[in-house]
Amino acid sequence: MSEAAAAPVEGAVPPARAHRWRRANFAIGASLVAAVIGLALLSFVWTPWPATELDIPHKLQPPSWSHWLGTDSLGRDIVSLLIVGSRVSIAVGLIAVGIGIAFGVALGLLAAVKRGWIEEAVMRLADFTFAFPALLSAIMLTAIYGPGLVTSIVAIGIFNVPVFARITRASALVVRSREFVTAARALGKGEWRITFEHVLPNIAAILIVQATIQFALAILAEAALSYLGLGTQPPTPSWGRMLNEAQQQLFQAPQLAVYPGLAIALTVLGLNLMGDGLRDIFDPRLSRRRTGP
Repeated sequence: MSEAAAAPVEGAVPPARAHRWRRANFAIGASLVAAVIGLALLSFVWTPWPATELDIPHKLQPPSWSHWLGTDSLGRDIVSLLIVGSRVSIAVGLIAVGIGIAFGVALGLLAAVKRGWIEEAVMRLADFTFAFPALLSAIMLTAIYGPGLVTSIVAIGIFNVPVFARITRASALVVRSREFVTAARALGKGEWRITFEHVLPNIAAILIVQATIQFALAILAEAALSYLGLGTQPPTPSWGRMLNEAQQQLFQAPQLAVYPGLAIALTVLGLNLMGDGLRDIFDPRLSRRRTGP
C-alpha cells in the first residue's frame, strides 16, 4: 500500500470518534425527550402549585424556595406552568404525528401499489394539501369551529398527512424494485401481502426517523398557534400561551419569555438529536459515508 493511500484524508473524522460522538448526540437527545415526557406524566399527579391558581398580590415574584422560578403577571407559579405545559406539547405532537402516520402511510402505500390514475390522484391531493400549512389550516378551522387545542391538533395533523404520504410512496417504490420482492411475486404472493410482509417492515425505519422530525415541528407549530391565540385557550397552560402573555412584561420581566422559550428549544433540540441518532442507527451506510473511507 502506498504512503498516500495509507494517509488519512485531511479533515476526516476517525470512525471510532465519530461513532462515539453520534452515540453521545443520541443519548443527549433521548435524555431531553425522556425528561419532557417525564414532566408531562408527572403533571398528572403533582405540581409545586396548582397551575391555574391566581395569586395577584404575589405577582412577578423573583425565584425563591416557595416559587423556584418565580411567578408570572397573575401570580401563577412558573414551574407549575412549565410542567403542565409540557403535557400539552407532548399530546399535540403524539396525536398530530399519529394522524399523519395513519392517513399518510395508508395513502402512500395505496399510491405505490395502485399505479396509474390512483397514484396520480393521491399525489395531487398531497400537493393540494401542501398549499395549506398548519397555520393557514388552523385559521380556516378557527373561523368555522373556533380556536382551541383540538383545532390545533387537526390542523397540524392534516399538514403531516402529505409529508408521510410522499415519503411512504417514494420509499415503497424503491423497496418494491428489489430482488426479494420479485422473488415474492414469483412465489405467488399478492401485491398487498407483499406490501405488508416485505415493503412496510423495510420502510419502517425511515418512517420512525421522519416521525421524530415531525414531532419537533408539531411542537413548534402548537407553540406558534397558541402564541397567536389560535391554539390552547385559557386557563389551560401552554408554552406558546406563556410566550404570548410574557410579551406584555417583556421589559419588566424578560425571564417570563426565557423559560418557555428555553423549554421549547430544548425539546426540539432533543427530538432533532434523537432523530439524527436514529437515522445513523437504522442506516449504517450513512454512518460510513460520514466518517469517510
